[in-house]
Amino acid sequence: MLSLLLALASAAATPAAHPPVAMVRLTFDRKGVTGSKVSGPADMATGRALTIDDPVRVASISKLVVAIGVMRLVEAGKLDLDRDVSDWLGYRLRHPGFPERPITLRLLLSHRSGLVDSAGYALPLDADMRATLVKAEAWDAHHAPGDWYAYSNLNFPVVAAVMERATGERFDRLMDRLVLKPLKLDACYNWSSCSSSRAAQAVVLYQDGQAVRDENKGAKPACTVTPARDGSCDLRTWVAGRNGAIFSPQGGLRISARGLARVGRLLLGRGMVDGTRVLSAQSVAQLMTPLWTYGGVDGANGVTGEADTGDTNTGFTCRYGLAMAFLATAARGCADDPFGDGRQRIGHAGDAYGLKSGLWIDPKRGTGVVYFATDVAGGRGAISAYTRVEEGLAQGQLP
Repeated sequence: MLSLLLALASAAATPAAHPPVAMVRLTFDRKGVTGSKVSGPADMATGRALTIDDPVRVASISKLVVAIGVMRLVEAGKLDLDRDVSDWLGYRLRHPGFPERPITLRLLLSHRSGLVDSAGYALPLDADMRATLVKAEAWDAHHAPGDWYAYSNLNFPVVAAVMERATGERFDRLMDRLVLKPLKLDACYNWSSCSSSRAAQAVVLYQDGQAVRDENKGAKPACTVTPARDGSCDLRTWVAGRNGAIFSPQGGLRISARGLARVGRLLLGRGMVDGTRVLSAQSVAQLMTPLWTYGGVDGANGVTGEADTGDTNTGFTCRYGLAMAFLATAARGCADDPFGDGRQRIGHAGDAYGLKSGLWIDPKRGTGVVYFATDVAGGRGAISAYTRVEEGLAQGQLP
């Protein structure tokens, strides 16, 4: 059944490579889902088949959804993209090497703040995030905020802390109110605001055949977040803005493929989906505007891979905006077109715990695609910096 895609995956990988456990691909337009293909189990232990409505940890696509929440708060006058975030955090956030440069939401959302992941970003429940942000290793020692693009997960716990301080609401509940409920999505960050029945439908994430995330065994996890350092897990200890990492804004969204398509339809509809306006057209236009393009006067103004992996110049990302990536960049060193047709698409990729995911829209054609696969082997694709599995899913090369 999966012969073509499995052949692609096998050709790209090392001798120890293996096919994905499960895959899904949806196409959509402004009106709804136009096609779907699904294969494999959501849970190998039970044999439960994957469906387009099963929630999965979509990794960094979570960032794009956070940006929608930020823009809703900007529209409400609660936040400002260009104001010093210190004004909300209650302490002065500065790059230690460039203290004259304010850190703004625009810089954080576009990975140009100077923050890096070397100090960590998956913090325990009882952590004070400020203790991480004052560490020298949390910052790029060589580049000032605004001058350099380097993808960093730590940006988004800071964004979440700012959102909490601006509203007094817990991040997961805030995202539920701002984005998930208005879009009629049964989704959540780190399972906290999802029901037990929803958690029972989780897509299990695998690496080399071993379950590594969301093997929920029919119920919500006993602890939905990273426990405190003493092993406790009491969310009543939450304090607004103290630890923006609790609900994994950088990658912890659990949402179905159909739900992701609805997010894409919101963008295609310039802020409106099924007759309901969630964002203004002006806000969507800001989301869909690049703020960084690889190149610059001296030939480089950032890195095209993830710095924390040590593989910084892969060509994977060559244009980026407010938590939004732009594909098919016509520049030397760029390999950001898994579709292989040279058309600009906008959205975000995800990569964590063996999962590869993508949400991409083609605004000119008014169409989009959502895909994910679990237990994906590594390796570079035939035509891009994406894996061959992602290229197959992007191009619809599924039987």
